[in-house]
Amino acid sequence: MDFLICRMKRIVILSGAGMSAESGLKTFRDSDGLWENHNVYDVATPEAFARDPELVLNFYNERRLQVLEAEPNKAHLALADLEKHFHVTIITQNIDNLHERAGSTRVLHLHGEIDLARSSIDASLIYPLNGSQINIGDTCEKGSQLRPHIVWFGEPVPMIEEAIPIVELADILMVIGTSLAVYPAAGLVNYAPHFADKFYIDPNGMDGVNIHNFNVIAKKAGDGVPELVMRLLE
Repeated sequence: MDFLICRMKRIVILSGAGMSAESGLKTFRDSDGLWENHNVYDVATPEAFARDPELVLNFYNERRLQVLEAEPNKAHLALADLEKHFHVTIITQNIDNLHERAGSTRVLHLHGEIDLARSSIDASLIYPLNGSQINIGDTCEKGSQLRPHIVWFGEPVPMIEEAIPIVELADILMVIGTSLAVYPAAGLVNYAPHFADKFYIDPNGMDGVNIHNFNVIAKKAGDGVPELVMRLLE
């Protein structure tokens, strides 16, 4: 007897700040260089943490509270539903956990996770947070101050090496809510197979985005993602 073996199509999603904006979160700097009224270089660099660790910890404690209060939006929920029918992997530039809370099970965080802490001297020592706070005096088992498990400006992005082979296997690539201006994350689109169907969802379309051969849905994530998911399921 012959058996027809069908491989489930692989969908890879690259999500950015626009994905979480409709949940009320600003996960990256605005066009004026500020993040929640702070200069990003005062709160999101190793130098800033060395200079004023209390300011940096308080900033992320406030962001963590915002994430706890936020809810997944229609775009997050649509991607979780897509996972019931396709092999879906989400590679996100966002540090929140809204993809997971919506029900997505394969999520790779390029820039870290707000609900984790790590040692400031040993990056392999990572701890879940039981609450919303990291305070001065909270230390790892080696005695060093805990810091947010976030990739700051000027730091390497170790998860990029895991992300590349995922993109290389994509049958469908969806880029959602990112201007593709931040590297190395922006370079991931170049690893998609030439035969892959590619979609770009952003209210500004592809203005100023230097990539080609993408089907463009010029809508907010909360509208464009459910629309595309419905098309794929049909």
